[in-house]
Amino acid sequence: MTASVFIDGAVGTTGLEIADRLSGRDEFTLITLPEDRRKDDAARAEALNAADFVILCLPDDAAKAAVAMIDNPRTRVIDASSAHRVADGWTYGFPEVVGRETVAAAMRVSNPGCYPTGFIALVAPLVKAGLLPASWPYTVTAVSGYSGGGKALIARFEDDTDIAFRDYGLSLGHKHVPEMTKLAGLVHAPVFAPAVIPAHRGMVVEVPLPLAAIPGAAAPAALLACLKQAYAGSEVVTVHEGTPDELLLRRSTAPSDRLDLHVFGAKDGSQARLVAVLDNLGKGASGAAVQNLNLMASLPETAGLAL
Repeated sequence: MTASVFIDGAVGTTGLEIADRLSGRDEFTLITLPEDRRKDDAARAEALNAADFVILCLPDDAAKAAVAMIDNPRTRVIDASSAHRVADGWTYGFPEVVGRETVAAAMRVSNPGCYPTGFIALVAPLVKAGLLPASWPYTVTAVSGYSGGGKALIARFEDDTDIAFRDYGLSLGHKHVPEMTKLAGLVHAPVFAPAVIPAHRGMVVEVPLPLAAIPGAAAPAALLACLKQAYAGSEVVTVHEGTPDELLLRRSTAPSDRLDLHVFGAKDGSQARLVAVLDNLGKGASGAAVQNLNLMASLPETAGLAL
């Protein structure tokens, strides 16, 4: 049976990539609005209530308003904004962390943020297993392609090719921090240092660990083994062994819905670097939404994904 899907905010970067992943799939029928009715609330409300599944690719306030327009108990929602990531009544859409069955059964799913996807994937299993303490004040540094910043940032980077590096979030309190703290099971909010580089897509998220100073922290080999066990059998998440000379983000990298995790440890075990590499538009946004949609529709988890 074909399920209907309405992407509210379909002309944005995330919406376009979701539509691309759903194109040619006969399990879904897309509900679309003509350009002159795309911002018409009456037309949107009709589409929101007609769809079996709604995917919101909107700013936070607009996403909340869209949810309020749904007046039936049948329509299921995936929200790609940050509006509902720690909200009561919403399931966090990271099936590898919260459980595939949990996502599959949910009526309201909030897509993880791109940076939190890397941080939570690395830290949550280790804290849960007791290999890292929940009470440690963690730091997360990250760089992303500019496409995650929306149309304005995309235009800025493409118009001003002299920008080599954009550090931001300098006032701290970034909107991604609450979901990082909650989903990783932490006592203290991590210090989050994000940056943007002149590449359209791609992301590296890193958690440096001074293991010798962290009470009760396990050795790098144990951290690696734990992550390998946590993601065993996943077609999306790969935990790598070995230490390459370098990790690269390339401007020419094709879209990907993978998530690659690494544990790099000092020879004496005193320090480690946890590193996640992903596509901010893939597992960090559109790919995650389609993965969640597949589960909610009782379809193969990786259908339509680029792996």
